[in-house]
Amino acid sequence: MSKKYHFIAIGGAVMHNLALSMVKKGYLVTGSDDEIYEPSRTRLEKAGILPKEKGWFPEKISEDLDGIILGMHARQENPELIRAQELGIPVYSFPEFIYNQSKEKKRIVISGSHGKTSITAIILHVLKSEGIDFDYLIGAQIEGFDLMVKLSDAPIIIIEGDEYLTSPLDRKPKFFHYKHDILLMSGIAWDHFNVFPTFENYVEQFEKLVEMTPPTGTFIYCEKDPIVKRIGEGCQIAGVKLQPYNSHPSNIEGGKTILQTEKGEIPIHIFGDHNLQNLQGALYICNSIGVSAETFYKHIQSFKGAAKRQEILASSDSSILYRDFAHAPSKLKATVEAVKNQFPERKLIAVQELHTYSSLNKEFIDNYAHTIDMADEAIIYLNPKAVSLKKLELMDEETLRTGFRRKDLKLFTDISLLKAYLEEQTYLHTNLLLMSSGNYDDMDLTILKNKINQKR
Repeated sequence: MSKKYHFIAIGGAVMHNLALSMVKKGYLVTGSDDEIYEPSRTRLEKAGILPKEKGWFPEKISEDLDGIILGMHARQENPELIRAQELGIPVYSFPEFIYNQSKEKKRIVISGSHGKTSITAIILHVLKSEGIDFDYLIGAQIEGFDLMVKLSDAPIIIIEGDEYLTSPLDRKPKFFHYKHDILLMSGIAWDHFNVFPTFENYVEQFEKLVEMTPPTGTFIYCEKDPIVKRIGEGCQIAGVKLQPYNSHPSNIEGGKTILQTEKGEIPIHIFGDHNLQNLQGALYICNSIGVSAETFYKHIQSFKGAAKRQEILASSDSSILYRDFAHAPSKLKATVEAVKNQFPERKLIAVQELHTYSSLNKEFIDNYAHTIDMADEAIIYLNPKAVSLKKLELMDEETLRTGFRRKDLKLFTDISLLKAYLEEQTYLHTNLLLMSSGNYDDMDLTILKNKINQKR
């Protein structure tokens, strides 16, 4: 008989993907949520597991359930959760369930404040292209994969290991639960200011993660990041294989990045020093599970990047419109520098939507100092409604200029005015970079795309 699970907060990006993967595996799945947005809604409906009504219904929780999967969005006083606890039904957080389903597999965890999704996406692309059987968990929808989660009988699982909190009942980072065999750490830069109140406290989570590496395990770490380098060189676990990495050797020719390898030059689609670090780390992960460098280089040539990571929305001979997920200071700096270094002769207009709790917090803004120095024109967009919802103070232009250390920084707080301003610009020999973990209030990019596509 098929196992039966109920999701509390089934509408989340990763939660609904896990639900769909479990349906695919043959489990019976139900769920609840107080809000379900697209594309989750349509995808759940298509699979036949969209809740009939919004809200929480304790009567859905019955003794025949094999388990509850609890989303981060739910609260401790959730009536369905309380009912499950009364009935003694096992309650799993998302990462606990992933571990539960992968105890017998080799577990490879990709960690770090930045680059996790890109590194994981590169590994997934290479393994799939080579026809290797594997399971995975990744934090974004990527090309060539229907879901963000796959659970099967595959012998290995590649996990994007997030340091954010596990669930309302478990205030520890998610990545503690995966119990890795192989760990990669890309870099550490203070994020989640609302959860980790000090930088020292934030770094401590990564130190604890490394300490969980088994004596038969492998720790692959980016030595270009001084904190990660210190953690890697300080690892004293007997038997652990330590593998530092740096940026993969390369050069730029006419706006294209070319890898320098023992077998000759390899052209790739992705670019920027941060991506060359990501690529080198992914190569070492692939090597550690038996994929040769030659095989890796064969497949990396067709990798076009993870969704919303230097994603090209429009282009011409003289201009490109990029969308990027960059929001934390380290991500913002890396992305701006990558685009400017790739096209040094072009003007760069960089627009950043401050969207997360950390980025909207006046106490954190100094962490953005000099992150957009390489942009020729720097613009910040703030949605007053988003600031209000997070119960924060709306920062003015002067505060942002001081925080970013950029005297000519422009601030927009009305999306229609920002849209009009961007559409007024001429994009001859100019790249436009839109960065955010949000969506610019669904700003219509049609005119901008047409304007850039038609430039010659």
